[in-house]
Amino acid sequence: MRRASEIGVDVQAMSTLMQLTGVFEGLASMKIAKVKSQVLQSQEFFERLWGMYSQIRVDGIFHVGRRVMQEDVNPKELMVIITAEGGFSGDIDQKLIDWTLTKYDPDKNDIIVIGHHGAVQLAQKGVSYKRYFKLPTKDRNINVSPIIKEVQSYEQTKVFYQTYVSLTIQDVKSISLSAMVEEQGRKIEKNDKELQDIITEETHIFEPSTLAVVDHLERSMLQISLSQVILESKLAQYASRFRAMSAANMRAEEAHDDLRMQYNRVRRHVKDERLREIVNGLSASRREAVK
Repeated sequence: MRRASEIGVDVQAMSTLMQLTGVFEGLASMKIAKVKSQVLQSQEFFERLWGMYSQIRVDGIFHVGRRVMQEDVNPKELMVIITAEGGFSGDIDQKLIDWTLTKYDPDKNDIIVIGHHGAVQLAQKGVSYKRYFKLPTKDRNINVSPIIKEVQSYEQTKVFYQTYVSLTIQDVKSISLSAMVEEQGRKIEKNDKELQDIITEETHIFEPSTLAVVDHLERSMLQISLSQVILESKLAQYASRFRAMSAANMRAEEAHDDLRMQYNRVRRHVKDERLREIVNGLSASRREAVK
């Protein structure tokens, strides 16, 4: 049987683990609230840009901001995979990578991975990627310009990311980046048909040209949309972390209670043994006295 002092050390360690998992659980919950607020703010900015863009674009085609570009476009489809920076994100990254690779064809796709954890998992599976970007640590003013520059050099881009359903449910999803921009734009036009300001070449001066301004707006909306996807992915990562920490906290609490029972049982056993020794000693003394 283990000594009470040994079990007491384990009880203290489990109590510390309970406190740590509780702290991480609380931090993840706070992050979720902040990211939700940031998504709403970026959506408002997107709506203002789309309001201007929808009035000055020449046609109804979204050109990914490359109308005035002179560079050749890669016919492959670019796959952008968004994962966590570290491995402390539950099992959602593994699920995303496994699902994405079922759709990957090296002859038809190039991969850009965001987040070190995803890069490590791809390397472990022997899958090469074109570029790796760190997952932005900030939830505001995310700089995705280098990624958008890569996106513009491909005919099509599909983003694979984690999506937030609830605190206990996270899923994986893919979406065409340009289709995402157009879908958001159609929703805006459907919900708000009256524009506050009429923007035309007759009422405004566009420098250096109208096409250049349209390209700039398209790039800006692509950046906002990709930032929103990154935030959505981070939201799912925080929720996955929250779920993992909640489960770890429950397991630690159960183990703590079990160890506490063992500790009390061993202490009671030790006291009973000491009491038995005392009683036996008194009995022996009385027998000696009678003799």
